[in-house]
Amino acid sequence: MLVKNLLPVAFLSAILFSILFYKQALGLNLLIFEASFVIFLFLTKQVKFSSKIQIVCSVGFLLTAIFTVITHSTFSYIIHFISLLVYVGILSYPYAKSIINIFFISIISIFQSQIEFFRSVTNSKVKGKSFGKTIWKFRIFIIPAVVIFVFVAIYKASNPIFDKLTVNLGSVFQNALDFIFSDIEFLFVLTFLLGLLISNILLFRTKSPSLGENDAKSSDLLIRNRKKNSRSFGTVSLKNELKAALFLLFILNAILLILNITDIYLVWFNFEWDGQTLKQFVHEGTYLLIFSILISIAIVLYFFRGNINFYKKNKLLKKLSYLWLFQNAILAISVGFRNYWYIEYFSLAYKRIGVVLFLILTLYGLYSVFIKIKNSKSGFYLFRTNAMAIYIILVLSSIVNGDTLIAKYNFAHADEAFLHFDYLANLSNKSLPYLDKSFSELMKIENIQKEKFAFETDFMNAKEYYQHIEFKKTVFKKEWESKGFLSWNLPEYIAYNKLFK
Repeated sequence: MLVKNLLPVAFLSAILFSILFYKQALGLNLLIFEASFVIFLFLTKQVKFSSKIQIVCSVGFLLTAIFTVITHSTFSYIIHFISLLVYVGILSYPYAKSIINIFFISIISIFQSQIEFFRSVTNSKVKGKSFGKTIWKFRIFIIPAVVIFVFVAIYKASNPIFDKLTVNLGSVFQNALDFIFSDIEFLFVLTFLLGLLISNILLFRTKSPSLGENDAKSSDLLIRNRKKNSRSFGTVSLKNELKAALFLLFILNAILLILNITDIYLVWFNFEWDGQTLKQFVHEGTYLLIFSILISIAIVLYFFRGNINFYKKNKLLKKLSYLWLFQNAILAISVGFRNYWYIEYFSLAYKRIGVVLFLILTLYGLYSVFIKIKNSKSGFYLFRTNAMAIYIILVLSSIVNGDTLIAKYNFAHADEAFLHFDYLANLSNKSLPYLDKSFSELMKIENIQKEKFAFETDFMNAKEYYQHIEFKKTVFKKEWESKGFLSWNLPEYIAYNKLFK
């Protein structure tokens, strides 16, 4: 159902936003505001679930909205705002095929929606007259006002008596303004304006014809590019490219086979820690291996970018490409083992969790390239499927309380793995119940750490960590008790009750 006049809805939405967010931290208020938006969409019959991508975008938006209150992390809010943009995009263009196009449609709509809002304001009527035309009529006063200002400035500079008079008039004018605006809270006004901008984005949604047209024309299937009067030349070119591809992939497969055999033997089954920090083994090694996998994917995509997909004598090239992709999958698993050993000896951290997520996406990327080659899929297919995979992984990862997971795991394995007090001390308040340890416990852990990890460190000791957490608890108690109902969130509520009740 199309709402003819969205202006009242936008202003009501901005007022609701101001009430919910004025001098409040993010929490339950965000869920309430967005729930009101979803209710409005349902009442006006704007919600559609006619395609898989609409379902995924809708579920992603609703799931991340709920979990901002349940996990209450910076990451969950970032992913939620991305999901909100994606959802606005799918509302603007329900028949989109690619989540990337949906996202860009939404980005463009952020700016166009403000223009649509001002257009609606100027087209609105007050007592039967156009508001825009009424405002436009006031332009005749602009030039006289400028002329008056210039002459006042000249007279003020040339006549001391007139200068004093204008100063007195200025003071009267200033006092009048102070009296008028004394009861106006400018922070509330700014909150209202921000709410209006956001409401415009949600309500005055616009379509991008060019992006929509490109999305509609895009296809998952690769189309053969036939050139007239160039059959013999094209065949020779394909043969030469095929020979180059066969030679390159044969050599690369042989080299990678040696590397994989080495990694399987040394990293998978016979890894021995030498007491060092594993920095080079994991950080530099992992990043370089991931980079090599991405280059490997690019090489395969380059050779299968065009008509070689339809060349009858490409079977050997396909087999070598499949082997190359499979070997890169083995390499990705080797990276996973490196990361596993790093966690085994140095506990959990966000980067190590990030490597796991990246490897999942890498393996899916390799699989999608395999499908592209096997079924002659287009580049659009790769971008579409991998973008959707990235979105789903980000949404699912945002519903996990990472700080609590890290705090629990690291202290549970403190007698086996290195415990980085500095890192744990900087985790958020919601993980405080799992960071809060007695001084005797911390000293016991510190003694175990000194025996197990002989390398020199300049990290926080048990006493410093204990003092830091005690101070952090005091600050958190004051902050939580000063929060209103609208800033409520589940993990900090649980943390407060565990620590102080």
